[in-house]
Amino acid sequence: MLLTLAFRHLWVRKLRSLFLLFGFAIGVGVMVVLLSVGEAMVDQSRDVSLVGGGEITVLPQGIDIEAMRTGGLGGMFFAIDRARFLTRQVIGGPRHAALVRAVAPTIEGKLLYVCKAAAECRPRAVRAGGEIPSRAAALGTGLNVGRGVWRDSPADSAYVAPTSQQLYDELDRFHLPRTSDSAWGEWHYFNVTTGPDEWWYITFLVGGEVSLVPPRRTRGWGGRLLVTHRRPDGRYDRFTADAPAAAVRFDTSRADLSIGRSTVRQRDGVYHLIARAAGAAGDVRLDLDLRPLTNRYFPAVELRKEEFLSGYVVPGLAATASGRLCVASRCAVIADAPAYHDHNWGVWRDVTWEWGAARGATLNLLYGGVYGPERGREGVVAAVTSPFFLTLVDSLGVRQVLRFGRVVYEGVQPAAGVAGAAAPRRFTLVATRGSDSVWLSVNVEHALATEMSAASFRRLFLQMRGRFALTGRMGGAEVSDTGRGFFETYRTR
Repeated sequence: MLLTLAFRHLWVRKLRSLFLLFGFAIGVGVMVVLLSVGEAMVDQSRDVSLVGGGEITVLPQGIDIEAMRTGGLGGMFFAIDRARFLTRQVIGGPRHAALVRAVAPTIEGKLLYVCKAAAECRPRAVRAGGEIPSRAAALGTGLNVGRGVWRDSPADSAYVAPTSQQLYDELDRFHLPRTSDSAWGEWHYFNVTTGPDEWWYITFLVGGEVSLVPPRRTRGWGGRLLVTHRRPDGRYDRFTADAPAAAVRFDTSRADLSIGRSTVRQRDGVYHLIARAAGAAGDVRLDLDLRPLTNRYFPAVELRKEEFLSGYVVPGLAATASGRLCVASRCAVIADAPAYHDHNWGVWRDVTWEWGAARGATLNLLYGGVYGPERGREGVVAAVTSPFFLTLVDSLGVRQVLRFGRVVYEGVQPAAGVAGAAAPRRFTLVATRGSDSVWLSVNVEHALATEMSAASFRRLFLQMRGRFALTGRMGGAEVSDTGRGFFETYRTR
């Protein structure tokens, strides 16, 4: 009877019945969604692939987050480039000290294979992770240790807050070529400005078929010291000193280098340079201490393409030099002279580049890009070009890294060093990143040409000194600066 009355009521009051059923359906649907969300949250809280703690998580660009969480193919082979630099300066540095309390680098759920014994290796797949104990604890994700202690090791401390010795050895260490190649070269480069129209280029170079594997090969490679002095009267003096492999010492974990009687030693963030070379103007003797300014460095970058490799790092984008410089019997003592230091390595067969480093009133700028060769399947040579970058650095570190497509050179003026050589009078470039954009203009005041000759490669290498003007917008604010710097490019004869 009750069932009959209910159906008759629904039939007589059709609109009311439809409204009641619609409301009931919405209520059931909302309940299903809430239950599903709750179940998903419980599942995720138990998922070992998810990292807890903190307010912001930094992941590799372009990664599929769900694929990474579940271990799918889309999460393989991803890494965060220059993660130490991000941890120490970009995110965890002084620029954001008022905003960022702690940065905790984490490796989560990596696939590793472990063998118990080397003789009969039966690899077993394991899931491994890593983190810095003190930083994880600061984010509230520290492990609950039942026995023993869980604290930072010396390697952990060096990762997040290295000493000056550790930082510059890490940045400035030497490398070994992947294969034996006569075009391999690696060098420390320094420049020191000792007057308005006087400066020094100093290069400690190791090159050739470098080998340190016992028995150490001592033929096919060696070291060279190159010193160029731009005198106040506009003339250039060049000095060289060669050393065989037996007289060359370098370290793949440190910045130290010895080439015969000339050495570079880095101790607690100070580079001590001793250089001995000879030239037409007599013997040169340099004894200098070079100190990079705090936070004025740029991390290592590498361009790899099959057999081609080009690496570059700038430990001292802005530095000061003090000490003694002697040519023949004439000596000069300098104190806190403006200086610069970078480090290059790679295979340099048929390679050219664009490069510049300058110091303004508040900013340092650095730009560069490499043109390298690539031989295709049919023997056709096509250029391998690295992305061109311009970075602006201040006392707090790297402020922005922008991209540009080309350098526009204008005008012609004579260059010293090679008869008939010419250099540009000025050049410009425009670099952008998102809404940030800057315009750089350089007036070239002096240029030195060096002829590079090989069977298939004839170029003029130009080392230039000039004044720059920089204008633009970054982070919604106007930027503007002027100063002087050193710049390099190549030209055909």
